Amino acid sequence: MRKIVAAKLHCITVTGSDLNYHGSITLDPDHCDEAGIIPLEFVDIWNKASGARISTYVIYGERGSRCCVLNGAAARTCQVGDEIIICSSTYIEDHQITDIKPRVLTFHRDNSVCGRLFYEVRTRDNGTVEFEVREGSPSR
Repeated sequence: MRKIVAAKLHCITVTGSDLNYHGSITLDPDHCDEAGIIPLEFVDIWNKASGARISTYVIYGERGSRCCVLNGAAARTCQVGDEIIICSSTYIEDHQITDIKPRVLTFHRDNSVCGRLFYEVRTRDNGTVEFEVREGSPSR
């Protein structure tokens, strides 16, 4: 089995931090629903400003709030205003790579969605694979 990207929130802006919270990242459920990220799911977080890379789990904040709040120890890795990338993953067998279509949301500085993309892998007739970033949402 291989670890593969399942969903991504690309260049979302940190809106807050709470060092004294129990830990995790608080996200707007609207963003999570659209990307396919569920509560308590572990995600990797990559800070574009500092290069910090951490792993934590998702909790839902207020729907429609556009929040992105780092909690507990994660609060030490990002400053309010930093752009981060949040990536969830899944494990699949090699032959399943063409079955998944990871959704990617891109963001304006106010955390409104500015783009909807998905990743697609196709198998060529000769057995090799090709990768493409496509706009919109994958058909189900």
